[in-house]
Amino acid sequence: MTTPVTLRDVARAAGVSPATASRALAATGSTSTDRRAQVHRAARELGYRPNRAARELITGRTGNLCLVVPDLENPFFAAVAKAVQSRARAAGYAVFVADSEEDPRLETELVTQLGAQADGVILCAPRMSETALTRLSAGRAVVLVNREAPGVASVAVDNVDGVRQAAAHVHALGHRRVAWAGGPADSWSDRERHAGLVRAAEQLPGLEVVDLGHFAPVFAGGVAAADLVAASRATAVLAHNDLMALGILDRLRSRGTAVPSGVSVVGYDDVPAATLVSPALTTVAVPFARLGRAAVDTLLALGTVADPDRTGTAPGHGAHAGDDDAVGPTAPGHRLAVELVVRGSTDTAPGGAP
Repeated sequence: MTTPVTLRDVARAAGVSPATASRALAATGSTSTDRRAQVHRAARELGYRPNRAARELITGRTGNLCLVVPDLENPFFAAVAKAVQSRARAAGYAVFVADSEEDPRLETELVTQLGAQADGVILCAPRMSETALTRLSAGRAVVLVNREAPGVASVAVDNVDGVRQAAAHVHALGHRRVAWAGGPADSWSDRERHAGLVRAAEQLPGLEVVDLGHFAPVFAGGVAAADLVAASRATAVLAHNDLMALGILDRLRSRGTAVPSGVSVVGYDDVPAATLVSPALTTVAVPFARLGRAAVDTLLALGTVADPDRTGTAPGHGAHAGDDDAVGPTAPGHRLAVELVVRGSTDTAPGGAP
């Protein structure tokens, strides 16, 4: 069995006292930059791993982050969670991941319980009210993903522009009556996407939007929306997300409605399953990996969370210097661009362009 590397081993290799090595690794006391670098180099070469419990007593930091998502079965949130864990691991953090099951009350409970054991919290698309978010973020380092609220740091995608691109696409194909299959009524991103479609209808001549209502953001929600698509006489439908769009595709097929010759279908997110169906799904691609990485970078940049293993560096800097997608401390409300990906589920409107 390999003997664990101790702080004394690191101090001996660096040529300093154990007390100096401890201060250098914990970023406490007046340790020179050169000596700090010397200690960190020795720690890396020896493979030293600090005792998290001891470090917490010294620094007040746990070395943990908390990530709360509405539904881990949704590929969107699973992909973001993977990126968050990867970025956090590179910064020396472990991540608690919790599923709130689309329940605002459970979100609050999870943040309260797990947040006490973490240095910062990432809330992915939370369903709670702005008032609840403001109250919950008081005294905590909190970053929202795909949600914005006054006074709370956030990283989101440009939902409005994503739907604008989708609407412009079907309009160019000759579709004039377009249905919208919305997601949960308490979803911030759904409100943004619906607003983008309304704005597009004001700018694109002759475009009429049929609002089908709100549905569960899952395959079954799309199945339920599909019957209303057929009744609406729309020639194209834009869905809140890809899972709903896949449900719409499946239900229209079972009804004998051809896609895209009868109805064109557009999703949102570009999850892996979007390319596994026939026809492949036209959708708005969300940069999942960048979204998750940016959330961690923003959390580190808040100033109340410091990198536990890379001392002597300002929070949010150094651990990923030079990354073109790193988020600096001046970007508490960061929006990432999205891009429409055209595939086989959209085509010219029945009868051709007007």
